[in-house]
Amino acid sequence: MLTDEYFMRIALQQAQLAFEADEIPIGAVVVAQNTVIAKGFNQVERLQDVTAHAEILAITAASNYLGSKYLKDCTLYVTLEPCPMCGGAIYWGQLGRLVYGAADIKRGCESMNLNVLHPKTNIIRGVLGEESRKLIRLFFEQKRL
Repeated sequence: MLTDEYFMRIALQQAQLAFEADEIPIGAVVVAQNTVIAKGFNQVERLQDVTAHAEILAITAASNYLGSKYLKDCTLYVTLEPCPMCGGAIYWGQLGRLVYGAADIKRGCESMNLNVLHPKTNIIRGVLGEESRKLIRLFFEQKRL
């Protein structure tokens, strides 16, 4: 069955790739009609680009795949609540749904009470949130050693 948890597990696989690349472990996938059309993981360090967040890379790939800047019929699955920059990209891309795992109480666009997401975007919170939190926590614990 193709559930939100199913697609979030794919986003978690992307986050694991970021972890293995020594990037903050955040992963994202874009789904259209129950098909993954784009994937991304944080590559800020690898690309030396502060905009190379998982969401931005996945949204760009999905737009290229569909040949459209609008992703109204798509769902973005991301392991961590999007930051304001990524929230803006979600807004401008007019994504139909956003599903995220862990809340980001310091830098998440919703947690900061910023109204940057498109009002028509349906938001689902907390899907596999504990798994997402654990991977991020492990990453930063290893950084402190």
